[in-house]
Amino acid sequence: MNIHSPSLKAFALFLSFAGTVFAAFPNAPNGYTPEGEDCPSNRPSIRSADSLSQSETSWLEKRRNVTAQNMGDLLRRCNIAGFDAQGYIARNQNNASALPNIAIAASGGGYRALLNGGGAIKAFDSREDNSTAPGHLGGLLQSATYLAGLSGGGWLVGSIYVNNFTTISDLQNGNASSTWKFEQSIFQGPSTGSIQIFSTAQYFDSIYDEVGEKRSNGFQASITDYWGRALSYQLINATAGGPAYTWSSIQSQDSFANGQSPMPFIVADGRAPGETLIPSNTTVYEFNPYEFGTWDPTTFGFVPLEYLGSNFSEGSLPEDVDCVSGFDNAGFIMGTSSSLFNQFLLNANGTDIPELAKTFVNKILGAISSDNNDIADYTPNPFYHYRNETSLNAQSQRLTLVDGGEDLQNIPLHPLIQPSRSVDVIFAIDSSADTENYWPNGTSLVATYQRSLNTSTGNIANGTSFPSVPDVNTFVNLGLNQKPTFFGCNSSNTSTITPLIVYLPNTPYAYHSNVSTFDPSYNTTERDAILQNGYEVATMANGTVDSMWPTCVGCAILSRSLERTGTTVPDHGAGAL
Repeated sequence: MNIHSPSLKAFALFLSFAGTVFAAFPNAPNGYTPEGEDCPSNRPSIRSADSLSQSETSWLEKRRNVTAQNMGDLLRRCNIAGFDAQGYIARNQNNASALPNIAIAASGGGYRALLNGGGAIKAFDSREDNSTAPGHLGGLLQSATYLAGLSGGGWLVGSIYVNNFTTISDLQNGNASSTWKFEQSIFQGPSTGSIQIFSTAQYFDSIYDEVGEKRSNGFQASITDYWGRALSYQLINATAGGPAYTWSSIQSQDSFANGQSPMPFIVADGRAPGETLIPSNTTVYEFNPYEFGTWDPTTFGFVPLEYLGSNFSEGSLPEDVDCVSGFDNAGFIMGTSSSLFNQFLLNANGTDIPELAKTFVNKILGAISSDNNDIADYTPNPFYHYRNETSLNAQSQRLTLVDGGEDLQNIPLHPLIQPSRSVDVIFAIDSSADTENYWPNGTSLVATYQRSLNTSTGNIANGTSFPSVPDVNTFVNLGLNQKPTFFGCNSSNTSTITPLIVYLPNTPYAYHSNVSTFDPSYNTTERDAILQNGYEVATMANGTVDSMWPTCVGCAILSRSLERTGTTVPDHGAGAL
């Protein structure tokens, strides 16, 4: 943790004595405004993406061992007949490379994705009431190494981590906070009476002034700055939406630092200079608690996240340049991965939102240029003059990012299929609105599969491997968008190690959760109904639709691990796979 001002040092010291645990800290030096300061003696630099960072490698040594007991408990409850799954984990618990390596990905799709994905995470969380009962899957979250989100799924992941790796129930029931209170849209602002103290007018003025201060301090601002600040009031349990909370501060939270929670990712797409449409071979970027960057062969590098906003050049920070901190505002990063929702703001004048909100929107549109309407501005580009031969952004001091689903990869699988991470199985929660009725149809899986085949044009696949997925028409005709489906069961069908995908499409179990991506408000009853439906999607209605579902999940978790250790697949597992 990097705390820059005496007052924040004192704040952190108070927390340590008080025993208070936070997942993220208000450690930015000047609220929402990034600030330059003296660099550490070991000046930050860009690292090549040819391996995991040392920070992630060290963290994995803790996390992979922590997952063993949780995984053993989960697999015992999955009840794989004729196979002692818990004993198998116990026998391999000191060999992390033999243990199953699990990841979870929550797709984009606005509030629908946040809530449907939230229901699935609730089902996977052993801390939730009744989640470890027969037919349920509590403990999968505690067994996972990675958790990725994009757009609305990124709001979900961010809200969990910035609020102390909290539970979904706590976010639902936090009576003393405004988190996940969606009755009033971001155009109205949060209700007063809890930790939020602003009236609607003050809410708009505060957001406008905060972004203006960032601009006045020499940083570019885009409409995503306003969008991210507004989202923060709904997603972060802090006064005024926590303007000083940073994504990099998650690395200092006790449960993450000690390996007690999965590593969170948020995914965004790059938009090269002059582009308006995002191609399938666009550069895909990830934010994790340690770094920002990409595995793609275009840029193929990572910058320390806490120094984002500094003037890097040719992979290093010149001696006469300050180290900037506070650029990685948590709300800004969540907003970056959902910049498509800038359309909320751009089209506000044609809606029935309050006149005060329309005045605010017109005010911010007057403050930014038209080419900033649909992007998040990451100027100065940390990858300036880095990999000049391959990066389309290397010659520009400006780096612009857009919604992570604009390349059709609406499930954030990209960080999870990187060979360096060796993920065995990915639970892919798809809340996309691919059809005219706002249900998924497999488009995202198809896009990721097709990208993995692109080994010619710039070799954008870059060593990633993905199971074969049928085209969208076949996907729908087979009904794969209406039930959980495994892809990649037979690893011998690919020439390289490929993760098994457990696809969990949004479909009506307890509620028709196919609400529009652009619905900005939800009453508590509808919110909770979508969450419950997401829970039942993940558990197949707690095993009542298919009593073998928990067994199938257990076998999917074990599949690649059993291959590595030369262990015979159980009969039930072979049938499921």
